[in-house]
Amino acid sequence: MWIRRLAAISVALGVGGCLGGGANSPGGGDPERMSEAEYDIARDTFLRQKNPRKALEHALKAVDLHADNHEASHLVALIYLALCSTPKDECRLPDAEKYARASIQAKEDFREAKNTLGVVLIHSKKYDEAIAVLRPLSEDMLYQTPENAWGNLGWAYLEKGKLDAAIDALSRSVAAQPLFCVGNFRLGVAHEKKKQLTEAVEAYGRALETESPACKGLQDAYLGRGRVLVKLGRGADAAPDLRKCKELMPTSPAGKECSSILANLK
Repeated sequence: MWIRRLAAISVALGVGGCLGGGANSPGGGDPERMSEAEYDIARDTFLRQKNPRKALEHALKAVDLHADNHEASHLVALIYLALCSTPKDECRLPDAEKYARASIQAKEDFREAKNTLGVVLIHSKKYDEAIAVLRPLSEDMLYQTPENAWGNLGWAYLEKGKLDAAIDALSRSVAAQPLFCVGNFRLGVAHEKKKQLTEAVEAYGRALETESPACKGLQDAYLGRGRVLVKLGRGADAAPDLRKCKELMPTSPAGKECSSILANLK
C-alpha cells in the first residue's frame, strides 16, 4: 500500500524540479522564498529518500514561513496520510484534513488538494463530506486526472453502502484509466455485495491482470475472486487464487481467510 501511495504522490507533486537554495541563497531572507526552499527539501526527502518524518519537519517549516504556500500545506497532508500506512501507529487524520483544507483555502482551484481531502475524509469515515468534495471534482472539466476523483468517489459510495452509485463511479474511473487496478478491485467488491457474481469475477480479474507489480500483489483481489468462484461452485478454479493469496501474506486477515476457504475445499 505504501509503495502504491508513494507512486501516486510522486505524480501528484510532479517530482523532478530542482531544490531551492535555502536561507543562504540569494534572497534567502525572504520568507516566501525560504518557504519554497523548505518545500523542495521536504518533497525530495519524502519521495526520493523515503523519509516521511524528516520530510514532515521541513514541510511544516515551509508552512510556518509562509502560510499561503498551498503546495507545502498539501504535502503536509499527504505525509500525514502516508504515515497511516506505516507499521507504527502514527496516523493523524485530523491533521491531514486540517492541512488539506488549508491548501485549498490558499488556492481555491487546487484540484489535487481537493482529491486528497476526499481521501482523508473517506479514511475518517466522513463519507457524506467526501462525496460533497469529490462529486464536483469528478465533473470538473479542468481536472486532468478525473479518474482519481471518480475512483475515490466510488470508494466513498462503496463505504457508505450506496452500491449502484459506487458501481457507476468506479466504472467511469476504470474506463478512463484501465490501469487503475484498485478501482477494478473495488468494483469487484461492489458487484459481489450486490450478488452480481459474474461481474465481480470479471472486475477482480481485471485488477489482477493489470501489468503492474503492485497489482499482481493485490492480495485482497485474489481473495475476492477466489471467494466468488467458490460461491459460483467453481472450487477448482478458485484454488490457485486462494493459494496465491495465502502465499503473499499468510498472517494477514486476507491470508487467513484464504487459508480457511482452502481448508474447506478439501
